[in-house]
Amino acid sequence: MLQSRFKLFGFFLALTILWPLSPSRADQPFQRLLPLLIDLAGWEGGKADGMSMQMSEASMTTATRDYTRGSARVQAAIMVGQAATGALAPIQSGMNIQTPDGHVMSATMHGMQVLKNYNTPQKSGTLIVALGKDALFNFSFDGLSEEEGLALAEKFDWKALQTAAQAK
Repeated sequence: MLQSRFKLFGFFLALTILWPLSPSRADQPFQRLLPLLIDLAGWEGGKADGMSMQMSEASMTTATRDYTRGSARVQAAIMVGQAATGALAPIQSGMNIQTPDGHVMSATMHGMQVLKNYNTPQKSGTLIVALGKDALFNFSFDGLSEEEGLALAEKFDWKALQTAAQAK
């Protein structure tokens, strides 16, 4: 029994190491999301990257891109799958929290449900946009006012993100 577990572990370890070298990697579902992580004028954008994972009863696809401008940082991410479903729960519950240091608020922007989070002392925040029941766009920023961060997030085409996230 123990020997078969070691063989199984070895198989998955080899699969993990060799998977990035697989020629089928170019055909992964995350590839359709990468072009939607646009350049932001005045910002240095890193290379967009992604990952797709599929198991018998679960799947997850993500695409991310980091941006910098001086000491300010932002990250745009698209997530599709069961993990996104869990992250959307605060939006669906209508979460609203206000403190002297910031807030977490459910709202609607451009006809889509969102969750806005901002920490005033740290000048950091997050905008989560519901793209579907199991898909979201997450835009995190650090070193910006809330207005600047939200304005940058709005430069992305949320409807195109929604369409791409729902494509099979």
